[in-house]
Amino acid sequence: MGDTQDWAAGPGAAQRARSVLATAWSCAVTAGGAREEYVGAHTVTEDGGVLLDAPEDGALVTAALCAPRGEPSAVLEFADAAPVPVRERIRARLWLAGWFTPVAGGPLLFRPTRVVLRRPSGAVLVDLAEFAAARSDPLAAAEARLLTHLAAAHPDAVERLTRLVRPESLHAATRVTPLAVDRHGLTLRVERVRAHGDVRLAFHAPADDVTQLTERMHALLARASAAACPRALQRQRADGDG
Repeated sequence: MGDTQDWAAGPGAAQRARSVLATAWSCAVTAGGAREEYVGAHTVTEDGGVLLDAPEDGALVTAALCAPRGEPSAVLEFADAAPVPVRERIRARLWLAGWFTPVAGGPLLFRPTRVVLRRPSGAVLVDLAEFAAARSDPLAAAEARLLTHLAAAHPDAVERLTRLVRPESLHAATRVTPLAVDRHGLTLRVERVRAHGDVRLAFHAPADDVTQLTERMHALLARASAAACPRALQRQRADGDG
């Protein structure tokens, strides 16, 4: 993956897992030896359960009813993809193992008994109590819109923010793109010809809504405006002009 600048404060594993669960549009379900993809078919309960609309006469319902007692009836997999086009677009994967329970006149209710979150830094087993109590990041629902707007409409601002990145992290950079944002900070993807790395710019205080995020971004840009332009990008521009 390449070098990665030191990570500043960010969401914990439980909150990150709940954010992935809250924003994923699709999920893959493995049950009874079969794997099925469901798109736009799930919702999330307040304590992290999953309600899944599945055909009543389908294989998934049968597998859920016939699972041996004491064994998980299914594994659900969710992928978190960056909303902007970057190399290796999957930012995290979430696996939930547990039980499906039919709800009369409604969807299947899935209760996780094991939660695993995999990020670029590695996989972590999420505590079930923490997972149930956690809430998704307050910016999660707006993240895709915010990042695509930043990348498409404000490339000058993205370039200015690179002034806050250590010069060595920008060595041989060919493109810098906003990769993620949460209440604690903004993550940039630094791409090179054959590798990439991620750098995180922390906000001076957490942002609990889009209005606060706007203020935090303005503060970052003000800091960047007062910083020197990275030599790596200066050389890159000079080479492009030559």
